[in-house]
Amino acid sequence: MKYINEVKLNFPAKSANEAFARSAVAAFTMQLDPTISQLADIKTSVSEAVTNSIVHGYKGAGGVIYITVRISDDNVLSVKIRDKGCGIEDIEKAMEPLFTTGGEERAGLGFAVMQSFMDSIKVSSKVGKGTTVTLKKKITKDDP
Repeated sequence: MKYINEVKLNFPAKSANEAFARSAVAAFTMQLDPTISQLADIKTSVSEAVTNSIVHGYKGAGGVIYITVRISDDNVLSVKIRDKGCGIEDIEKAMEPLFTTGGEERAGLGFAVMQSFMDSIKVSSKVGKGTTVTLKKKITKDDP
């Protein structure tokens, strides 16, 4: 697999920028001519990952979110969302549906949503160093 196009973004970890991240990734994805459903899945997954960085990674205290979006020669979209926040102590536990460190107002479904909408999700994290979430989705014309 060879990457044929790439874009990199970084922006302050503020809730107001979550919509920007979602829209920017969607705009870049348009060159693959995704279905409305595929685009909605990607936008929702990016929103969840960026929100996790803001709420859990930086605990609302600010920082920078880094996104790299790549398109491969076999129509696979790869979106890497990275923060330099507090990191995740137990990734397996954090990925369990309904688990949250964000208090009662958080549903704990972010990773479950990403897993259901994308072909693959990879999470790597180091406590005190940050977290990287890599989302992948193959864009095909036969997907409803």
